[in-house]
Amino acid sequence: MGGAPKDMDQAARQDDDVVALLLEQHSMIREQFGTVNGSRGALKQKAFDELRAMLAVHETAEEMIVRPAAADTAGKAEADARNQEEAAATKVLADLEKMDVDSTEFDTKFAEFQRSVLAHAEHEENEEFPPLRAGKSEEELRTMGQRLRSVEKMAPTHPHPTAAGSPKAQWLTGPFASMMDRARDALSRT
Repeated sequence: MGGAPKDMDQAARQDDDVVALLLEQHSMIREQFGTVNGSRGALKQKAFDELRAMLAVHETAEEMIVRPAAADTAGKAEADARNQEEAAATKVLADLEKMDVDSTEFDTKFAEFQRSVLAHAEHEENEEFPPLRAGKSEEELRTMGQRLRSVEKMAPTHPHPTAAGSPKAQWLTGPFASMMDRARDALSRT
């Protein structure tokens, strides 16, 4: 029979599985926190900018794709709790973005931010993802993963506290905010 070998089919499915994608992103986020903490000067700023963009895109996509499904599988209270955590983190991220990365104030606030983001990721991994995986078929998880990837391509790269924590607000303002953020990023590189 033609087609891809069974293990390649499984790997392709795993790559699109929304929970697997998010767990991989959580790992990358944890690693990027370490890079920021281990850097100084321009390298620290670059590492922070990468983390900021990573978190902004990741959280937006979670709110738009995962949260509505998690409200069904893990419960509305669980989804609301994760949205509230993300809204709070977005506000802190916006504050951090305005600070000098080599200041003591930044380091103190960044350490608190890191603790809260990692606790948030643990809540998702332990309280949101298992019910999501149990409550959705493999096909639904793959479709969600594909939608997550699509949303990430158009998600804002800077924190937007007014939309954070609200999937509806993300859908309404996300594309415009993303366009502005990506233009801002391009101009800052020139």
